[in-house]
Amino acid sequence: MNTVRRNRLLKTFIHFLDDDSLLNIFYYCRPALLDEGDDNELVILQGGAWDREYWWYKFVQVCRRWRYLIFGSVFHLGVSLRCTYGAPIADMLEHSPPLPLLIDYIDEDRGLSEEDEKGMMLAFQHRDRVRRIRLLLRHQDSQKFVLAMGAKFPTLEFLYLEPPVDDNGNTGFTLPETFRAPHLRHLVLTYFAFPMVFASLAPAKGLITLSLDQIPASAYFSPNSLLQWVSLMPHLQTLEISFHSLPNPDVERQYLDMPMMTHVTLPNLRWFTFSGASAYLEALLPQVMTPLLERLDVHFFHQLTVSLANLKQFISSASNFRFTRASLLFHEDGVELEGTPREGTIMSALFVSVDCQEYEHGRQVYWAAQMCGVLGPVSSTVVDLALFHEGSELFIPIFNLATRIQWREVLKSFNNVKTLRLPEAFLWDLSLSLQVSDGESPMEVLPELKKLRCNASEDDIPETFDAFLEARENAGFPVMLFCNA
Repeated sequence: MNTVRRNRLLKTFIHFLDDDSLLNIFYYCRPALLDEGDDNELVILQGGAWDREYWWYKFVQVCRRWRYLIFGSVFHLGVSLRCTYGAPIADMLEHSPPLPLLIDYIDEDRGLSEEDEKGMMLAFQHRDRVRRIRLLLRHQDSQKFVLAMGAKFPTLEFLYLEPPVDDNGNTGFTLPETFRAPHLRHLVLTYFAFPMVFASLAPAKGLITLSLDQIPASAYFSPNSLLQWVSLMPHLQTLEISFHSLPNPDVERQYLDMPMMTHVTLPNLRWFTFSGASAYLEALLPQVMTPLLERLDVHFFHQLTVSLANLKQFISSASNFRFTRASLLFHEDGVELEGTPREGTIMSALFVSVDCQEYEHGRQVYWAAQMCGVLGPVSSTVVDLALFHEGSELFIPIFNLATRIQWREVLKSFNNVKTLRLPEAFLWDLSLSLQVSDGESPMEVLPELKKLRCNASEDDIPETFDAFLEARENAGFPVMLFCNA
């Protein structure tokens, strides 16, 4: 550390700092496990980059004083030993202080060596020190690692498990009934049956994150059962319920016809993710209140009909759901609607997607109209709307009268949009949809539109756009057309 006084350079050595100042420096040297603005759902649920946990290694090698300070402030500084592929775990446990342990094996492209397996089992023997676990298991014999968790883990805070499965999403894996983690805060399970898991989680009422991903159809449960379980977790901030596939229709009807007995308020929930049938979500939403919800991700499986009335009411009542930008993506497998709070924001506030079967052209625009319709009053804050298209030209919806009506329903959901962005693939459809029919006002669709940005050259802009632009010009509300924008 250098300072200048009376034109003389004075040197102040770092070892003159007191212990508290040094500890503050160490504390601010800790790297963040998640990068600012990272919106990758999987990375977030996996807890970020655990390889950054090595940050303190060089500090303890500087001098004895630094080593004593760091090892004397393990919990304050978040110091831990990471047990992972290729790590000399036996030596680490023998020659290091009794630091908290992280058991980390999630590289799906890397198999477990015999030494890795021995090291993992050795780490499990020190369960009183295990703070975090994440295992992406790809071996059919990996059940033994899950069985090693059949005990109490008094300091475990984070658990991520993903076992091997068959093509139907079925796995023979369950958490041992004897597993206990009273201080568990983050639980992410993939391909596990939640009813079997819940008995082991009964003491862990302090969960902040609960992610049940790819629940097999054989483990389907009712919305009422889900509400009963989460009602015991008032601290939840992140909740994900994702089914692998739809169950037998008779089974689904049986569960959905059950009377809803539980009404739940989740006062701290910020992020809710659901993947499954729209009927399931429609039964669930009227029974749950989430006053602080900031992010909603919904994925619907392929369905011929859908009802989204409760989803619309839920979104409209969410006080934090206000965004200025929205986008619609059409691709070969479906449609996606995304809303972001403002320009430059990476994390979306709303994401709704629907599966469409291959070559189901008209259904994409139909679903887009249904999805945009759920926005209700929330859409009034959107000023920038972008449409995107990915995939073969064969997947562009065939234009007809029904398609025109559905396109207009999509656009009418955004009455305050000032900028509309169009891909070349949809220029013809939108130019016809925006044309004014006899008796219609040119302000009926997108009345606040000021800019039309097309991702195409001027020569590729359909002449049919001229009628719309001329009608708006004559009405005194001109729209500027930008090409290659």
